Amino acid sequence: MKRNLLRLSLAAAVSLSALSVQASEKVNIGVPSWTGAQAIANLLKVVVEERIGGEAELVPGNNATIFQAMDQGKGDIDVHPDVWLPNQESFTKKYVDAAGTVQLSENAYEGNQGFCVPKKFGEDNNITDIADLGRPEVAKLMDSDDNGKGELWIGAPGWASANVNEVKVRDYKLMEFIEPIRAEEAVKTARIKDAVAKDEGYAFYCYKPHAVWYMFDVTMLTEPTYDPEKYVMVQPSDDAEWFEKSKVATKDALKNVQIAWSKSLKDRSPAIAEFFENFGLNADDVSSFAYEISGKGRDPAEVAKEWVEKNTDRVDAWLGL
Repeated sequence: MKRNLLRLSLAAAVSLSALSVQASEKVNIGVPSWTGAQAIANLLKVVVEERIGGEAELVPGNNATIFQAMDQGKGDIDVHPDVWLPNQESFTKKYVDAAGTVQLSENAYEGNQGFCVPKKFGEDNNITDIADLGRPEVAKLMDSDDNGKGELWIGAPGWASANVNEVKVRDYKLMEFIEPIRAEEAVKTARIKDAVAKDEGYAFYCYKPHAVWYMFDVTMLTEPTYDPEKYVMVQPSDDAEWFEKSKVATKDALKNVQIAWSKSLKDRSPAIAEFFENFGLNADDVSSFAYEISGKGRDPAEVAKEWVEKNTDRVDAWLGL
């Protein structure tokens, strides 16, 4: 009888200890504005809460805010869910390489980026290359506000890629004909929808993975083959004269996209940090997530939960099970 009571007491103590460990596992996940990042952030949250038994909060922020918080290591924001390199290289050089306060995952997926037009608009006007946007008759077809320049959406405010694209518009000799537009991604999506429905001219920054490839019939324009000597990008976070000191007259190289997290997380929430080390998706996963969210209007948390339930083997591998 005493042995049974002792065993029960020990079992209860172990259970309470496990619950205590789980309760201490907490993470604040940064959420940048683009759909892919929102999808991955929600996926991380679902795994932490439903499989690890920890607590996770989503915290909106831009790249600079998220990296600064990870560097401080106080838990305000612990993880960036979608780091595109070399787009965000200025941040990784500062906090991953120099300061050593932020860690990058090793399981990257491949990203590709460029400029797109609706396929029919491109075919009807023989638009296949980025230089074609500088033809006066093409620029006129994209001039929705009659200011004499065609609009080209280059990204949302705060995106490192938007800065790159603005430099590209200049160095591709398009500034005379094209006005680079920064606006939230929802504005771009609505504009594509209108352009396709009304057979109007439109051009926009595009990338893979992304929901746009599921939502609309669009085509990516060719650019000069990537040449590192013609790709010198200085971000505003590094130099106030970034625009003058940058030169980008070539297509971007293919990207490595991965998550990053504060190294302080390993001491505060070791199980979550271990999960991040093993975490990895592919481009098709992210495109599918983005389509469900922005294409079908579904709740990101619902999409993430559904995916976790359908992919238990992959999630188990992330958790070392």
